[in-house]
Amino acid sequence: MNQEKQKKANPIEIELKEDEATGTYSNLVMITHSPSEFVFDFISMMPAVPKAKVVKRLVLTPDHAKRLLNALQDNIHKYESEHGQITSKEKFDMPFNYRGPKPEA
Repeated sequence: MNQEKQKKANPIEIELKEDEATGTYSNLVMITHSPSEFVFDFISMMPAVPKAKVVKRLVLTPDHAKRLLNALQDNIHKYESEHGQITSKEKFDMPFNYRGPKPEA
């Protein structure tokens, strides 16, 4: 049996814990990288609150980061086919020298 058929024959069981099932709200993501990993800091910014908070950090290998890019592009295409083009109402530019959030002391 080749690997493709074996993958279909043995699906991966994925567990979603109850405390993660509701998700985590984020309205900004900062991405940094090194030669061996991509770091995604998901941030929640609230109006009239001067300090934003990193609510989740994901660390991916470059291979998995590219798979995420492809999956996101595919899903955005499907979403826009069904709901219309996504248009951004705001433009948020980070400085070119942004190095990600500073760890708490």
